[in-house]
Amino acid sequence: MTDKNEIKLDSYEQKVSYGFGWQFGRQLHKNNFEGLDINAVMTAIKQCYEGQPSLLNDKELDKAYDMVKDKMKQAKEEQAKNLKELNKQFLEENAKRDGVIVTESGLQYEVLEAGSGAKPSANSVVRTHYHGSFINGQVFDSSVTRNEPAEFALSEVIPGWTEALQMMNVGSKWRIAVPSDIGYGEAGSPPVIPGGSTLIFEISLLDIIE
Repeated sequence: MTDKNEIKLDSYEQKVSYGFGWQFGRQLHKNNFEGLDINAVMTAIKQCYEGQPSLLNDKELDKAYDMVKDKMKQAKEEQAKNLKELNKQFLEENAKRDGVIVTESGLQYEVLEAGSGAKPSANSVVRTHYHGSFINGQVFDSSVTRNEPAEFALSEVIPGWTEALQMMNVGSKWRIAVPSDIGYGEAGSPPVIPGGSTLIFEISLLDIIE
């Protein structure tokens, strides 16, 4: 691993030069190109800066770009296919568990704690605590962890939430499984939620604000 002692950063010019490299490295990191060969990158930068000819012509580069683009597209399609199958299997198995009820929309819910308060309408603003995870158990969002209840209008959330909360009494806590078509759909909610994801929520309805 390179450290500050292996290169000279004594002059302002050296520091600015290092800054140029850092900015370029940050951009490469953001591109998130799987298979990046940093040695090839450094060689190309050095050759270009020194005025040497490129080792590849435009035709060779275009072909490489196209091949990598196709490879990435195929990998993404395969990943989406596998995710869809895993979500389907999860929903099928979850629906068989005792206490799980499946609605016409495909929403699956189970009552963890029954409340006795009022039920919100489709136009209500509510206060909730929730814990959201993927089917593999990975948590992607949690007001419980933040220790900060969330307030929102039912008309502004995903359809699975709007449906579930209208059936809940204040004081209730439910666990729901939301298929992607009543969640974030095939587009997902990048970069956190991949397209086609089934989402699991534990929701506590704390209050109806209005």
